[in-house]
Amino acid sequence: MLSPTWTTPLEQAFFWIGGWRPTMATHLLYSKSGLQLQERILNVALGLATGDLADLNASQIDQVDSLQRRTTMEEREISEKMAKQQGNMADSDMVELTHELDDNGEKVELVLRQKEEGLERVLKRADDLRLRTLKGVINILTPSQSLHFLVAAAELHLRLHDWGKQREIKDREMSTA
Repeated sequence: MLSPTWTTPLEQAFFWIGGWRPTMATHLLYSKSGLQLQERILNVALGLATGDLADLNASQIDQVDSLQRRTTMEEREISEKMAKQQGNMADSDMVELTHELDDNGEKVELVLRQKEEGLERVLKRADDLRLRTLKGVINILTPSQSLHFLVAAAELHLRLHDWGKQREIKDREMSTA
């Protein structure tokens, strides 16, 4: 539920509640924008439009900043809910089950299902925030800028996956040597 089977341990190390942290979208936008600005500084200085993320205007930057602040606040709320769900694993219902000599499968299933439902609610909120943040970024950018942003996001995702796979291969080779 919280860790897709196709991800590598390296990718999972950077996960936040089943996927990427929503504020990562604004961090990526700022990072890619800065890199593209450095690459095209002469064009920007001459007033030539680049059509990429180096062309962010003041209004767009203000909107991204506002989106980032809202997203950060909601991330904190969701993280607190997740911490509460994790803490609930040691509540009286769970502890009581550990003391029962008879393995009451129905009772175990009921209690665990309640815990899973709580986790599912938190995961749903996290997924919703990821989607709203992505849509928020795309709505702020021009179509051309959106394309540059989405390509950068895909490149980052794919490279992290590749690095994770390479690391797994090296780890296996070292463990068999």
